[in-house]
Amino acid sequence: MAEQAGVAEEETEREETGREEPRARRRPWLRWAWRVALTLVLVLLVPLLAGEIALRANYTGDPADGTYTRHKDAIWLGHAWVDGRKSDPDVETLARRLKDTGIRDLYVHSGPLEHDGTLPKSAYPKVRWLIAAVHRDLPGVRVQAWLGDKLATEGPDGLRLERPGTRAAVVRSTREILTAGFEGAHFDLEPLHSGDRNYLSLLDDLRSVTRDHGALLSVAAHQIDPVPAFHSFWGTTTGHPKWWSQSFFGQVARRVDQIAVMSYDTMQPLQSLYGGYVAQQTSLALEVTPADTDLLMGLPFFHENRFGHWAHAETVPAAVHGVRLGLSRTDANRANFGVALYVDFAATEADWTAYKADWVR
Repeated sequence: MAEQAGVAEEETEREETGREEPRARRRPWLRWAWRVALTLVLVLLVPLLAGEIALRANYTGDPADGTYTRHKDAIWLGHAWVDGRKSDPDVETLARRLKDTGIRDLYVHSGPLEHDGTLPKSAYPKVRWLIAAVHRDLPGVRVQAWLGDKLATEGPDGLRLERPGTRAAVVRSTREILTAGFEGAHFDLEPLHSGDRNYLSLLDDLRSVTRDHGALLSVAAHQIDPVPAFHSFWGTTTGHPKWWSQSFFGQVARRVDQIAVMSYDTMQPLQSLYGGYVAQQTSLALEVTPADTDLLMGLPFFHENRFGHWAHAETVPAAVHGVRLGLSRTDANRANFGVALYVDFAATEADWTAYKADWVR
């Protein structure tokens, strides 16, 4: 009875004061915030998971017979080959390394370009020695000048393609390196945004110069949108578009003799996902690259762990298997096709063994 009386007194007090128990208080804004957060997570996570599942599925199956080297492969070489640090024994060692592989082109770092598009001759003092040594020890292999620079597309510093004078200077620099003996000019300009009309104009001018010299024009290309317009989404959210549209990739490919896809630094955490991504990139590139243009897919001959690149995932075996799958599904008999190895000074024996065993055969 006493307990009932006490309860009655508490109820009377609440009625008189109008106070509510804390548990009865409601916070509708908190529930709304949780719902918004959950929706955002689902909007971002579900497509991501679906995309990764698709990449894993893209890595399944067996490549078609005969999808091996067409002897159109290439390798990026460091600056030491033209600045005096290398000598005849180094070329002889390189020749033994490349013997019985599919490598036909050497992209030798000979820059970078100055931000105004000029290139001092002091950047490549040993070029004539290198070309003569390569022709002696590696008959049939071509030596191209690998030129590049940081573009001022995402910051105040860098080369500005929108300036006609800068583009004209790049063309003059190219004419000079071809006169020096290089058999081609290979350009790697980054970050290069999809749809850059000034870049296409530069390629048109460069193609005229290389043809006059009987030389090649080649470029290192960004990856293609894994889903349509992804470069626009990524550029809006991060300020760095990274990918090219498939259409723009095709426009570039039609203006050059060779196009090498930088199919690494993909942010993929597993070999199966990376290999599936490379298979997709190979198919996308094949669909828009003219039959008379050499299409090369980059292989990661380097080992770093940083944002965008996991060394345990981006391996040569995974890349080669992905390349062969993409080639098999899209254009298995394509002749003008190969892989490009990045980069000589970071390569391991395991990288070379995988390239030879899985691709050269």
